[in-house]
Amino acid sequence: MSASTTPSRHADPTPVVLDRRDGPFGEVVLRERGEHFEIIANGCFLMDTSDGRSERLLIDAALAALPPARPAPSVLIGGLGVGFSLVRAAGQGRWGRIVVVEREPAIVEWHLGGPLDRISGAALADPRTAVLRTDLVAHLRTTTERYDALCLDIDNGPEWTVTEDNGSLYSPSGLAVCRERLTPGGVLAIWSAQPSESFEHALRAAGFEGVRTEEVAVARGVPDVVHLALRTP
Repeated sequence: MSASTTPSRHADPTPVVLDRRDGPFGEVVLRERGEHFEIIANGCFLMDTSDGRSERLLIDAALAALPPARPAPSVLIGGLGVGFSLVRAAGQGRWGRIVVVEREPAIVEWHLGGPLDRISGAALADPRTAVLRTDLVAHLRTTTERYDALCLDIDNGPEWTVTEDNGSLYSPSGLAVCRERLTPGGVLAIWSAQPSESFEHALRAAGFEGVRTEEVAVARGVPDVVHLALRTP
């Protein structure tokens, strides 16, 4: 859910709180630290704008995994975050419909005319982009729409969820729903703050093929990763 699982700066400059909200899932805070923004949820650091490589990889790897001849593929981005994944998708002319699902009203408002508008404003104004203000897990379980790619970044990984309810997304039933929401040949891409062999096994057990993991090295600790899996026709 972030470019790094720990803030890139610890003491200087001092973070400035731009907004603090009590939302439907607890407290969310937007801070500015120098030239970068940080999002904190229930006192836990989630993401900042210091390094967006892994969020961009989430989109790039999904697009590269799709058949080259597939015209205007649709993508669902789970989690607006600081906007890096959306901006990447909107900057790629090959994508058709771009749907972003974000359940935190404050995060959406920070992007729509708020401080984060300078990052995502043009991408949100792209006619291909639609924002759904709802819970991702609920949306996947209730919609009948299928997508060519699901790019999900709502947690710090399958084994490190932001809220307990999110855990169902990575369960056998949750992965079955993800597979059902994909078109034949579609790709599931899931961001994680750490590799997980057990999650790769879970993807294969759920009927996905071509399961693999791409890594992005970080300054400290284990690499950020994107788990990739294909729904075969």
